[in-house]
Amino acid sequence: MIIQHEEFKQKNRTSLPTTLQEATDYLILFAREQNLSAEDLEQRLNRIYQEYEQTSTYWQTTEELVYGAKVAWRNSVNCIGRIGWQSLTVRDLRHLTTAEDIFVAIVEHIKAATNQGKIRPTISIFAPQKPGEEGIRIWNPQFIRYAGYRQSDGTVIGDPDQLELTEICQRMGWKGSGSRFDILPMIIKSPKQPPKLFDLPKEVVMEVPITHPDYSWFADLGLKWHALPAVSDWRLEIGDISYPASPFNGWYMSAEIGVRNFSDAHRYNMLPVVAEKMDLNTDSKISLWKDRALVELNIAVLHSFAEHGVKIVDHHTASKQFMQHWEKEEKYNRIVPADWGRTISPISPSTTEVFHQPMRNVCLKPNFFPQPIPWHNKINLSSLAQPIMSCPFHHHLNS
Repeated sequence: MIIQHEEFKQKNRTSLPTTLQEATDYLILFAREQNLSAEDLEQRLNRIYQEYEQTSTYWQTTEELVYGAKVAWRNSVNCIGRIGWQSLTVRDLRHLTTAEDIFVAIVEHIKAATNQGKIRPTISIFAPQKPGEEGIRIWNPQFIRYAGYRQSDGTVIGDPDQLELTEICQRMGWKGSGSRFDILPMIIKSPKQPPKLFDLPKEVVMEVPITHPDYSWFADLGLKWHALPAVSDWRLEIGDISYPASPFNGWYMSAEIGVRNFSDAHRYNMLPVVAEKMDLNTDSKISLWKDRALVELNIAVLHSFAEHGVKIVDHHTASKQFMQHWEKEEKYNRIVPADWGRTISPISPSTTEVFHQPMRNVCLKPNFFPQPIPWHNKINLSSLAQPIMSCPFHHHLNS
């Protein structure tokens, strides 16, 4: 089949299988934005069509993969930090399929992306899902998460958001120290293999102790947080090719830590503790004790990350950068799809520019998509694999 130009695609696309429709759509976008000639586009699409006829799928070139990952970030409706979408470092790791090799690559991702605090936006893309088969899954929602331990009285030590994953790790033989900030091991499942568990080397995980510029007692709270936010359980889709293991990171907006992780009542719930230390009247709503404690928590986070040389952005700067991104995209006649409720800051949203910006929550592709929780998907928890507690990364370095 010969594809000569976009009008031909629009006329005939309904007669194509979905994969070829979406491949055609993406290749036209890729050709337009990367200045490919009509002849190159036609030849590439013909090769894809021939490959699809033989295999019911196709293999994207590294250039197509790299640009597709960047555009997926550009199209992500949940992200306020898309101004840097073109700077994304894309690691083409589609040749890796075993849990051991994937874990080694994850450790390398953490080291390179953390970059001693000078965070680099990075994505590692592992083998695509084959038609009709399961794909690679990383069970952790992020590379670095803190365990949550349920106590006999119903309270939780650590992060209540990770109770289920912590219990899964324990069933696989992992034993944490029981502290509030135990780093969970990684669970990786390759197709047709049981899930395997790996301990992250402590030296690759950069953490920031939280102190306050004005309150010396803040250090006594014993708070800390990891420097690198790397989402690992979403699926990347480019031209109808699905990459269920495609972990990516940017850097933190301070409110993600100070408002959500530390302050949400179902997370670390630190507002009552901070308010008490500040001698605020927590019996009165009109004292605005929650608001005042929330601001100081966020000041502490920004102060601490800056003191330790770790890149982070406040919500006002993030909002300004998003609007700059919006203006740039308008010059290219591209819309900026966005979920308003997820784009605005969870702290003082009406003081930021994005609060007043009408947004269109539409799904453009390429994009990232959430996936079902893997241990909810017909997994027999009683038959989970025993943990691999030795670090294949160190073995790899020494071999």
